[in-house]
Amino acid sequence: MRLTADQFVDRPPKQLAPLYVIHGAEPLGALEAADALRNLAKQLGYTEREVFTAESGFDWSRLSAAGSALSLFATQRLLELRIPTGKPGKEGGQAIEAFCARLPDDTVTLVTLPELDWQGKQTKWFIALEAAATMIESQPIDRSNLPRWLSARMQRVGLHAPPEALDYLADRVEGNLLAAKQEVEKLSLLCPPGEVTLAQLESSIANVSRYSTANLVQAIHAGDTARIARMLDGLKAEGEPPPLILWMLTSELRALQRTNGLTKAGRPPFPAKARELDKLARKHSAASLVRLNRQAATIDRMIKGVNGNDVWDALLQFCCGLAGQRLPVTMPAA
Repeated sequence: MRLTADQFVDRPPKQLAPLYVIHGAEPLGALEAADALRNLAKQLGYTEREVFTAESGFDWSRLSAAGSALSLFATQRLLELRIPTGKPGKEGGQAIEAFCARLPDDTVTLVTLPELDWQGKQTKWFIALEAAATMIESQPIDRSNLPRWLSARMQRVGLHAPPEALDYLADRVEGNLLAAKQEVEKLSLLCPPGEVTLAQLESSIANVSRYSTANLVQAIHAGDTARIARMLDGLKAEGEPPPLILWMLTSELRALQRTNGLTKAGRPPFPAKARELDKLARKHSAASLVRLNRQAATIDRMIKGVNGNDVWDALLQFCCGLAGQRLPVTMPAA
């Protein structure tokens, strides 16, 4: 049987199977599925728990002994086998095959693995697991499906949001489902049950800290160079990583390029965002956007240490250029 991590968490079984395998590239889904299984096992009377971590030098005879041993107190037990590398080796593979051929009584076994490539999935030990286990896969959520995932998460805590709010949040948590989960949990504390508007969401994200990359983008659209300088100074003081700031800024640059017809790549923005981009795009020509693209590439090299110039000064120049403005006359104090 095959399930996704969300399917297992949202619709847990009434009775547990003898063997489960959780694998995949997304850590949050794997963690939540494993926690859900442990909680369900505890509720169903699997009070004993034994954990093996198959790291370098692991004695695989311990798995065989655990499979054949009777429970210490004649109770049901949960047996966990964690294989962090996804490569048990020859001895480990044979031990897993033998274990799958004779699963222990009164025991639920959970095997956790990272993402495996196609070669790993063709090994005899993985095929043996597939034949005997309920397979739970935790895969990353791509950008196109992220708003739907966020909507489902919000519904769990009694919230819902319009498409533009979900898109706004998705743009800020893409590639980091743990951050997405934390944002939803924060919204459940800040907002009453019901609809969360885009304005509420923007306010919520701004409240994370005094300075945020989202507010920096707003300052760029406003053409407020003094505020841009203050915010960059604050982001630097708070330890905001330059790669994240550059990612946010280049995302805005790509959106402007799309608005000005220089590229068709990327997704069309939602209406409110499109109006902001149209206004800012009128400050730019094709030549200015190409120049900014080269500037972004230079900053990327600075971040990687190829260019020794000051990254934060370069980010300030880039932000002001993106805003269609000159550098502020009065620079913020360091």
